[in-house]
Amino acid sequence: MTESPVPAPLIDTLQSLWHLAPPGPDNLFSYRTFIELCDICERFYPPTHSKDALGIALHTALRALGLPCTLPTEKQTLGLSVADAAKRLDQAFRQTKASRVHLCPLDCADDLPSLEFGPAVVRKFSTTELEDLIDVQRLQRRYPSWKFDGNSFASFTWLVVREAVPIDGEAGKRAVPFFYTNINQDFGAIEPHRRQFPAAVEAALFALLLAPWEDWVDDIEIDWRAFRIPWVYTTDDDLFVAHSVPPRSDTLSWKPCIYTDAYGEQIEDECPEYFPLSNRAKDAPSWITHERWTTLERAREALLFGSPIAHFLNRAFLSNGIDEFLAHITVIEAGLGTNVDHDIGQRSKIKGKNPGATERVALRLSSLLRDGAAGEDYRRLFKSRSDFIHGRTLNTIPSTDRALVRKLARRVAVELVMKAASEPALPRESFLEHLLNA
Repeated sequence: MTESPVPAPLIDTLQSLWHLAPPGPDNLFSYRTFIELCDICERFYPPTHSKDALGIALHTALRALGLPCTLPTEKQTLGLSVADAAKRLDQAFRQTKASRVHLCPLDCADDLPSLEFGPAVVRKFSTTELEDLIDVQRLQRRYPSWKFDGNSFASFTWLVVREAVPIDGEAGKRAVPFFYTNINQDFGAIEPHRRQFPAAVEAALFALLLAPWEDWVDDIEIDWRAFRIPWVYTTDDDLFVAHSVPPRSDTLSWKPCIYTDAYGEQIEDECPEYFPLSNRAKDAPSWITHERWTTLERAREALLFGSPIAHFLNRAFLSNGIDEFLAHITVIEAGLGTNVDHDIGQRSKIKGKNPGATERVALRLSSLLRDGAAGEDYRRLFKSRSDFIHGRTLNTIPSTDRALVRKLARRVAVELVMKAASEPALPRESFLEHLLNA
């Protein structure tokens, strides 16, 4: 398909702006040529734009393109040519989808095997690869004094998730979405399953957490996790979206280390801290695959998977202490419990008896996992949960129980994903009733 030519007035106006000497006008927004640029963009790129929001969007884009008067003398080479800048700006106005890349450092990860599933990949990246992923030059045009600590970041394993996102055609809405927010909404309202990370990252994290990391770590008394995700940095190829710089490498975990160089000298340095993994972690590529991702995608659309299992499994990973323990217990309840379990008049009897909600979940758990001990473990672990919730004296929860409740929660999630993917029309209530009677 032939591309539309870049409007000549847009090129001419950018030419004038590109010839401005540093440091440029005191207020670019009120500068005559910049106002002309706003008028040209309103004329050539409908729909009608909010004047203030359009100005902010264009200012953001010009910084991303390297408007010369905003760059120090020694950084002038970072800026694009007028022709390239005009072409990129024209494309940005016509853009209908944005390409986003979410970079998640796997802090404390040992030498993990490389993994690929759906839109995600887990592996180490070279300094050059990381610079390309975060678009270092675009950031340095906006923050000329900033430097990327790529060599340090290259020592870590990363989860990288890509997604294509439909975008609103109005540049101002992309640049300052707050201007378009309904101010009459209840900003203090609690969203039940609010995400800590972008949706694409949480989906990839849930897929990772279905693998038996608690069986692969070398020392379960330290942690069942093989890694942590302290933050997510997102890049967006939309020129109208302003980027901040990524967190520093010292936000990740380091430890002192000593090594001998090529000349036999001992060198004191720092290297990444990590949770040791056993050789069993080599099985990860058979657990985390494109095929399993496809299975998970099918399960998400099924009736059986209509409970917030993924939300609580992710929350457990992102939490610590008692909050982690409670989140894992909640995964089991979310997967295997029903509202009717708490209604003594409505719930069905089992062999002439009318057990309570906890017992019903325990019975379903044993049935689902085909493991009678699982139900017994759940009853004991649920008692610890109840002791905490209801204010009784709570003893320290041992690391073995911490790992056990994680294992039970994960096994429930895996079984329900597989069942939901294989029988997408299976009603949740009838399946849980079947488990209860099995």
